[in-house]
Amino acid sequence: MTAGEADTPPSGADAVVVGAGVIGAAVALELARTGRRVVVVDKADGVGHGSTGASSAIIRFDYSTWDGVATAWESRHCWARWAEHLGTVRGPGLAAFRRTGAVLLDAPGSGTSEVVALFERAGVPYERWDAATLRSRVPGIDAGRYGPPRSLLDDAFFSGPEGELGALFTPDAGFDDGPQLAAQNLADAAARVGARFLFRRAVVGVLRGEDRVAGVRLADGTAITAPVVVNAAGPWSGGFNRLAGVGAEFTVGVRPLRQEVHQVAAPVRRSDGAASGSGGTGTGTGTTFGLIVADVDLGTYLRLSGGHVLIGSTLPACDPREWLDDPDECNPHPTPARFETQVTRAARRFPLLGVPNRLSGVAGVYDRTDLAGFYVAMGTSGNQFKNAPLAGRFLAALVDRVEAGHDHDRDPLRYTGEHTGVVVDLGAFSRRRPLAEGAASRTVMG
Repeated sequence: MTAGEADTPPSGADAVVVGAGVIGAAVALELARTGRRVVVVDKADGVGHGSTGASSAIIRFDYSTWDGVATAWESRHCWARWAEHLGTVRGPGLAAFRRTGAVLLDAPGSGTSEVVALFERAGVPYERWDAATLRSRVPGIDAGRYGPPRSLLDDAFFSGPEGELGALFTPDAGFDDGPQLAAQNLADAAARVGARFLFRRAVVGVLRGEDRVAGVRLADGTAITAPVVVNAAGPWSGGFNRLAGVGAEFTVGVRPLRQEVHQVAAPVRRSDGAASGSGGTGTGTGTTFGLIVADVDLGTYLRLSGGHVLIGSTLPACDPREWLDDPDECNPHPTPARFETQVTRAARRFPLLGVPNRLSGVAGVYDRTDLAGFYVAMGTSGNQFKNAPLAGRFLAALVDRVEAGHDHDRDPLRYTGEHTGVVVDLGAFSRRRPLAEGAASRTVMG
């Protein structure tokens, strides 16, 4: 059974999940596995049509908090055992985890020293590379230290390097080869255990009973009653919270932010061992890119995608933020200024990339509340694609315990990873978590 559209909306359910992205699909699967009747509602045409489809789908572990590292490390094992996680058999039609390894350049502000301590605690394998090792392991890289990131309009952008960079290498990192397909896989698994999916239906109201949620109302007037409603609406989650009248108690806020990921042809190695750019005439024997590279020194990250390189931004302070009041107004196409900025930064790190004249890429908008029965799995952006398997399990555990009377705010739940044995404090992801003033977390998890 696959996650096709239900013929008619049910009048009632045990839980309604709003949003059919990778997080919503994961939540639906885990809630359905607990025996609940689950209905997923999304105004798009299908699964993963929002920010999930624009995700770079990188699976990495370098976070600034223990709970962030532990969650990502446990999630990686779910991706590596994807068929097992879904409860199905291996075969065509499943997304696949590609283990490539990842390099975090050891620039000021990268937090590599703190990350190493967390890696050792979690059992994440890693290597420390000096500049010479970096050059030998990543062909074509310029190991110069150019940071902090600067605008292309800043004359200092073109200044020479001040010293060299080493790197932190994690061999078990990689990426999922189909983020939208992964979300579809989760939705299909959820459908096999009874979850129903409603597409092209917008939620316009939240039903309330006495001091708790009672369901949702759709644009066509249909009411779906349920004692549990989960906000997994991605960029639209802030608006849905306002619709439900929640959010005043949050210590963290959510706001849609437009981002672009660009694509350029990968340089190739020639048969003589040298490398050429996309316009080179040598016989290609493989791309010079295999590893994921996180470059906070220049403000970009890169990963291979077929014969191309995907280039995204690490959101350096010098770049303007493109906040949106309405995610539906997001321009899905790359813009010349952002394309030139990100690709030029990447080409400085890898000179053979060059900066093509033709734009290519995509743009995307990247726990319980004070209303009883209304839960949120939101504010994670593309940053948390990698943790979707555990986000579903976290939310299901939270719903089970809180609906049974547990006070998660006073006594945060803990989750023990079945693959790694790490213990995650779910309070670290709470809507009421304290914010560390001045901390550079390098993550949406604060």
